[in-house]
Amino acid sequence: MWYAIVAEDTPDSLAKRLAARPEHLARLQAMQDAGRLLLAGPFPAIDSIDPGPAGFSGSLIVAEFNSLTEAESWANADPFVHAGVYAKVTVKPFRKTLPA
Repeated sequence: MWYAIVAEDTPDSLAKRLAARPEHLARLQAMQDAGRLLLAGPFPAIDSIDPGPAGFSGSLIVAEFNSLTEAESWANADPFVHAGVYAKVTVKPFRKTLPA
């Protein structure tokens, strides 16, 4: 089943985010390579594709897991969690409707 992982950044987390980004992207790439990643990306803190020093306010990942528990465990092991980028991570079941 698909699960939406919605993460909220801590204030002024850009430097931590950039430092942990290679490990974070490697995990996402592994999910994509396994065919289990629907989408992933950050929320710019301002209305711009490149927010510069304003940074990001969080992230959204939609990926396939066998259970909510597995999705939560994977999300909580993210390098952004360990680096203090994410202040809060919420995982919810997600039903993809469109595009079909």
